[in-house]
Amino acid sequence: MFSSYGELVGYVKEQEVEMLDIKVTDIQGRWRHLSIPASRLSEKLFDKGFGFDGSNYGYAPIESSDMVFVPDFRTAFIDPFWERNTLSFLGSVKEITSEGFKPYGGDPRMILKKAIQVMKDMDIADEFIVGPEFEYNIFDGVQFRDELSGSGYKIISRPSGWNVEDEALEGGHQLPPCRAYHIEAPHDIYRDLRSEAALLIDQLGIDVKYHHHEVGTNGQQEIEVQLDEAMKLADASMLIKYIVKNSAAKYGLTATFMPKTTFGEAGNGLHVHMLMRKDGKSVFAGPDSNYAALSDTALHFLGGILTHTPALMGLVCPSTNSYRRLVRGYEAPIAIAFATGNRSGAIRIPGYAKDPEARRFEFRSGDATANIYLMFASLLMAGLDGVRNRIDPMKGGFGPLEKNIYEQTGGIKLLPASLDEALDELKKGHSFLASDDVFSEHFLTHWIKIKRQEAVEVKARVTAKEYELYYNC
Repeated sequence: MFSSYGELVGYVKEQEVEMLDIKVTDIQGRWRHLSIPASRLSEKLFDKGFGFDGSNYGYAPIESSDMVFVPDFRTAFIDPFWERNTLSFLGSVKEITSEGFKPYGGDPRMILKKAIQVMKDMDIADEFIVGPEFEYNIFDGVQFRDELSGSGYKIISRPSGWNVEDEALEGGHQLPPCRAYHIEAPHDIYRDLRSEAALLIDQLGIDVKYHHHEVGTNGQQEIEVQLDEAMKLADASMLIKYIVKNSAAKYGLTATFMPKTTFGEAGNGLHVHMLMRKDGKSVFAGPDSNYAALSDTALHFLGGILTHTPALMGLVCPSTNSYRRLVRGYEAPIAIAFATGNRSGAIRIPGYAKDPEARRFEFRSGDATANIYLMFASLLMAGLDGVRNRIDPMKGGFGPLEKNIYEQTGGIKLLPASLDEALDELKKGHSFLASDDVFSEHFLTHWIKIKRQEAVEVKARVTAKEYELYYNC
């Protein structure tokens, strides 16, 4: 928003900004924030920053948890959800050393910057271009509890007719599960809310491609944005989730990007379209004689991602809930395979992207429980490893698999079936991430430890289905 500190000062005075808010991403990929009166604005805020407890962000052990986050005035935006006139900034994390402050190697924004620099140093491209698709549910209400005496959840959803006390609200417009793709009004009851969120996103400089109702009749939505540079869209992705959640909350509703909210309905992915550019031109455009008219660089990039997909899953699907989505059916990508137009494999090449500058592919297996910076960085590092080693996806046995994978009984490589399996793959096969010290060994060890603990906590819980199956054993 601002190219200099002077521009920032002028804007704060002219627009009578009252509060400054600094948002920092924690290790899980969620925003934390700290606010100060605009009267405290000074240049040193963007140099010295603010001390904070890094252990609460998941970055450091409690015995050495003093860290610093430093806001970047170039990331400023007017926060649309504050009653007082508030200007928000994104911040980066620094660690304290005997020689002073230095960028923290485990800061997700720093990891993505380092991955992009590796791409530039290899002289392959100067831009990593991505296009994320945001799938989420809007519910009228959610209740959940996890106690020794019992656990469970309850969803209130008018489109589904679930737990709606006033039957007149249902209106007779309920649909069977998984039948709501691009559904029109009166079924699409959250279209105005989706439009409001999309317009806010667009007004903040993030180009919205379109939005629509998704497959799930349980209020499943999608907003897709135009392709752009990876760092810009990583920051934008954080803002988009913030806008979607707070727009819903403003109307007494609740929005979630949770991968699988409901048995029997489609889950929420975070699909990522990608390509690379050099000097403004795509390096993914190839001759018609190549598969899907992709360049050799693009095919090697694709081959790298598929080769490393088992390990990638520990970063792009880092929750136990991720693997409740990745099951046969529901358009879930379960196979480590690629093809044109096939939504059941990890990588789909859009059949409609015929323009040479638009040729790309889409990684479909990730979801929004991922830290978006780590997702983009890991996908880029996997692809670059494929280019370095000229990995041919066809010789690797990844396809093209132009069949319904759900109907195949053998001969295909499947994604890890659980978070534990994905973490096992990440632990044994992460050398492509550690290359050029993009992901440090310390960071990956720490990440795996955190996620293992999550898996243990979920695995130890008793579910209602187990009562149904085994109570009368």
